[in-house]
Amino acid sequence: MENTTTDTDASAAWRAGWTDGDDSLFAARPTPTHDHCHDNDRNRYRTLTYEVTGRIARIIFNRPEQGNSITWDTPTELAGAVERADLDPRVHVIVVSGRGKGFCGGYDLSTFGENGFGPERGVDPDTHPAAGTVLDPVVQARNHTPDTTWDPMLDYAMMSRFNRGFASLLHANKPTVAKLHGFAVAGGTDIALYADQIICADDTKIGYPPTRVWGIPAAGMWAHRLGDQRAKRLLLTGDCLSGAQAADWGLAVESVPTAELDQRTEDLLERIAAMPINQLMMVKLALNSSLVTQGVANSTMISTVFDGISRHTREGYAFQQHATTAGFRDAVRERDEPFGDYKRTQFQ
Repeated sequence: MENTTTDTDASAAWRAGWTDGDDSLFAARPTPTHDHCHDNDRNRYRTLTYEVTGRIARIIFNRPEQGNSITWDTPTELAGAVERADLDPRVHVIVVSGRGKGFCGGYDLSTFGENGFGPERGVDPDTHPAAGTVLDPVVQARNHTPDTTWDPMLDYAMMSRFNRGFASLLHANKPTVAKLHGFAVAGGTDIALYADQIICADDTKIGYPPTRVWGIPAAGMWAHRLGDQRAKRLLLTGDCLSGAQAADWGLAVESVPTAELDQRTEDLLERIAAMPINQLMMVKLALNSSLVTQGVANSTMISTVFDGISRHTREGYAFQQHATTAGFRDAVRERDEPFGDYKRTQFQ
């Protein structure tokens, strides 16, 4: 009979981290301080915070007043933080969550809707970090003007890079967990569905209402996470699930009352963190191979192209122009009220 391990076996070799013990390959090496990612100052983030506690790297979206909405900085900062955790031998698991009332409410309303993909208000377009590149907000705003010729590949060059940043959660060597509460809608689901595990509060609103007009889920992950029929049930209507329904459908591994979410997430993280890093990496690589075989990359490419097209149809232009004149929130209200679920959490 195989021996079971107790708390007194904490020093067993297979419980050691990469940096533990005199025989560690990292013995006498310093704690990581250099950022190999996108920002020379590794502590300077505009859209999120990053910290390591024990074996857990914690990435928290940090724009609570704006519903942690996605800006031009979000994908590069997320990718940089994930890479930072991936390179840190102390880290076994990465968790991403949102500060405030929800996980992520999608793309920033003022920038990508009312402002027609232009620069964020208060930002000098000529000093924007992406000025003169395909990510230049001025260039992309010009490409979203109805009376000019739309260049679909310039649009793709932008949106595909957003997806690459979000997909860092899927392609990281180490396991990633998305902790959802409040809302994870529209572009927020592009982020969450790339995580290896989703745990959520029962009343979380999860879905992609922009399929009703002006959007296709660019990440292309819904069918891979839910299967064809259930993915179509949501995306052919723009309906949303509650967190409890998401767990019932298999989109989330667990759903709990909001008051219990923090503790249940910590329980999951601690169990994952107790595993050796190399075991975690091998399990993830082995299981991700099936997603690769299913064609995740192809799904993302096609969905990203169609997302761009959806913003440049007659209906898409009409929605954008209404958002520009009346405000994005009013446009969203008019989009969703005919379906009877404006600001509601779930379909019946």
